[in-house]
Amino acid sequence: MRRWLSFGAILALLVLPAVAGEVPRKAPELAVPLPDGRQILLSQFRGQVVLIEFLHTTCVHCQHSSVILERLLKELGPRGFQVIGVAFNDNALMLVPDFVNQFGLTFPVGVGGRDEVLSYLQHPLVKPLYVPQMVIVDRQGIIRAQHGGEDDFFTNLEPNLRAVIEVLLKEPAAGQATRPRPRAAKTAAASRQAAQ
Repeated sequence: MRRWLSFGAILALLVLPAVAGEVPRKAPELAVPLPDGRQILLSQFRGQVVLIEFLHTTCVHCQHSSVILERLLKELGPRGFQVIGVAFNDNALMLVPDFVNQFGLTFPVGVGGRDEVLSYLQHPLVKPLYVPQMVIVDRQGIIRAQHGGEDDFFTNLEPNLRAVIEVLLKEPAAGQATRPRPRAAKTAAASRQAAQ
């Protein structure tokens, strides 16, 4: 019974309706300008589980979340987890380098405009927007979870994130077989037997 409840809790975290955006939905392309002039695209991480943190560099909750995300990236990154930060507060372009250095972040943190962020989140203009906002995209490019700063999800952020990410990391990427393929040696042996 305990396993069923755990699985049910994880499933609920994946399908809980977001404050604004419909989940699941296809993740639109996201272009994130970095302070050094380069740009990253969400699509370059296709096949990985990607968490996009929309943040304010001056927000204590965003800073705390970024530290947690860095810890999860170090642990789960080798299995296909990636984090992208998008700062959209005033003067974000100037503040991002210090933010990254202060909190020892290794994931890319770029900047975005408020209107772009609201559009990406499908957040109504008339509702207040609490930060951080987190969007989790699966290996196939589908937004599977979206949570905002006012959400109960943030009460136990690290275990809640870990639960969702672990489930998504177990899913195959687009084009991957859902079952393990037989090894070549066994396939060749089966072919010889069939020929006899």
